[in-house]
Amino acid sequence: MVSTNYAPEHTGIGPYSTQIAEHLAASGADTHVLAGMPHYPAWRVAEGYRGRWRVRERRGGVTVHRRRHTVPSRQTALRRALFEAGILAHGAVAPPRIRPDVVLTQMPSLAGGVLGARLARQAGVPHVVVVQDLMGAAAEQSGIQGGGRAAALAGAVEARVLRGAAVVGVVHESFVDRVTAMGVPRARVQVVPNWTHVQGPSGDRERTRARLGWSEKETVVLHAGNMGLKQGLEVLVEAARLADQEAAPVRIVLMGDGNQRAHLQRLAAGVSSLSFLPPADTAEFPEVLAAADVLAVTQKASVLDMSLPSKLTSYFMTGRPVIASVAAEGGTAQEVLRAGAGSVIAPEDPKALLAEVRALAEDPARAARLGARGPQYVEQRLSSRAGLERIMALLRTAKAGR
Repeated sequence: MVSTNYAPEHTGIGPYSTQIAEHLAASGADTHVLAGMPHYPAWRVAEGYRGRWRVRERRGGVTVHRRRHTVPSRQTALRRALFEAGILAHGAVAPPRIRPDVVLTQMPSLAGGVLGARLARQAGVPHVVVVQDLMGAAAEQSGIQGGGRAAALAGAVEARVLRGAAVVGVVHESFVDRVTAMGVPRARVQVVPNWTHVQGPSGDRERTRARLGWSEKETVVLHAGNMGLKQGLEVLVEAARLADQEAAPVRIVLMGDGNQRAHLQRLAAGVSSLSFLPPADTAEFPEVLAAADVLAVTQKASVLDMSLPSKLTSYFMTGRPVIASVAAEGGTAQEVLRAGAGSVIAPEDPKALLAEVRALAEDPARAARLGARGPQYVEQRLSSRAGLERIMALLRTAKAGR
């Protein structure tokens, strides 16, 4: 497997790569992963890996080969290009000394896609790609500085990697048209939804709220995960600013890390209805989610078909209603509505977001109905067993077509 993101990263793509690799190892496969140094979502290299050039370690029965690369603290097209170039250069110069039977690459990393294709070509084996995000579309839609110029180049590299793959998996139906437009035959594209990689909450909700300092009288809206450009989290800051002017208490909480956290903290100076929390550890994460009253997922209005937030699978598991401040025609909105576990409102509209929070607070029966549908949807569609079996089916298809 080639995946820039891997354990101990516990949000984003890392948990999926880790569970796939460990599942393969548990199934008897000699499983190797070419990965980067742990850095997400803080965009800082994790303690224990700083200053190290190469690392080979065993985790969960998997041999992990890590290669050093740059980690930009602030996202621009140029900095992202340097990040990708570092991964590509070091991975190409010092690949794992193994001969695989199949190579599985997790994208959006362009470097990972190129490295995976190169390793598969050198070994004469099938290359399977799972598209978690589309970087070309991300550069175009997320508003990253210099992204417009980078979009065409990134899209061209993505297209070349995907056209050369034996099988392409996409995590949502909304990605299919864009991938086929790159020249990938529809017959080679399969939808492989992500699954819930966290356990359901098991603790005492009131105790968790008390520990976090959340009053039972206030409505707590929580956003958990990466604080990046495409999330457009300014909408939550402005919703909290509006909440400051109203009598009924609303607390908006941003939990996690990312390259926009410092910017958001500066923007929120003097806003009493907004608070920040550091990332929760794996055991605590579902308990904090379940302690909130509403879970928020936000995206810029321009984000349509380049990303499906991995946080949704965790959100659904907790039994809390979801408010999606996203483009109605995008994959995120489709997923929330298909689950029936929340509501979709206009993106980048703090008044609409706060109004929907108020509506849920004033109708607890509706909030409970929406929240209850999340775990049901997880059981029907997003179990880890079903998700991992879909990945195994991709690999079997690739091997059969060799």
